[in-house]
Amino acid sequence: MRTDPATFKQLDLRVHTFLHDVPIHDVWRIELAPRDGSSDIQDVRKMFSDEFLKSQNPVVRGLFVLRKFLGRLFGWDRERPNRIAESYARRLTQEDRAKSLETAGTPEGPFRVLYVFPTEVLAEAINSTVHAFSCMALVPRERGHFLYWAIYVRPRGPVSRLYMALIQPFRHWIVYPSILARAQRAWEQSSTSRSTREAR
Repeated sequence: MRTDPATFKQLDLRVHTFLHDVPIHDVWRIELAPRDGSSDIQDVRKMFSDEFLKSQNPVVRGLFVLRKFLGRLFGWDRERPNRIAESYARRLTQEDRAKSLETAGTPEGPFRVLYVFPTEVLAEAINSTVHAFSCMALVPRERGHFLYWAIYVRPRGPVSRLYMALIQPFRHWIVYPSILARAQRAWEQSSTSRSTREAR
């Protein structure tokens, strides 16, 4: 499911200029089955809600619980007093804000929304370990869509690099593959249900 970041960078997306100075950590891509009617990024976001993540397999769910516990223990996720000043919301143009389907700063799990366009969403997480960004983009293909999920990380020094190195095996081999495979199945099931309803 991982794909070449160079392929992602060729897509016509706002994120490329918005995060021009933030390194891409990795990019993932899955194929989404065709649907009757229109599909937009809001359909995708429903599949990555807190309820969806909590329904993952026990191993993935356990890793989320462990990360949350460690975050409380070491204060990693404590609200930073200068979060607003650090937020990349300051980079939003008037056009970005007008086009966005949600207001910048809206909580979304551990992230906060920066913008939500019909085919692209960008959110950020600011904590003591990293300043991270999650971008999802829905791109049409011959049949259905591709869903791209890009993770950008702005390190906070040696601690950030150590933290990312420690969690990388879990992200690459357990967490992201499980989440994306489950999202792909959920999309297929909802597509089938939608087709059945419309046939009636």
